[in-house]
Amino acid sequence: MKIIVNGAPHDTTATTLAGLLNELGHGQSKIATAVNESFVAATLREKQALNTGDRVEIVAPRQGG
Repeated sequence: MKIIVNGAPHDTTATTLAGLLNELGHGQSKIATAVNESFVAATLREKQALNTGDRVEIVAPRQGG
């Protein structure tokens, strides 16, 4: 299915947000996620279904100062 990940087109076979994160190599990383501009808590990623055209945002913390 075709979705948008961080503003770029992406083809995926994942049907859930957790599956997409595993596919992208994020697995258990400490990240923030949103689908269609709605925050998705880590505990809900397995239940968050993905549909064609969804917009997924993945944000990882950065170190620095």
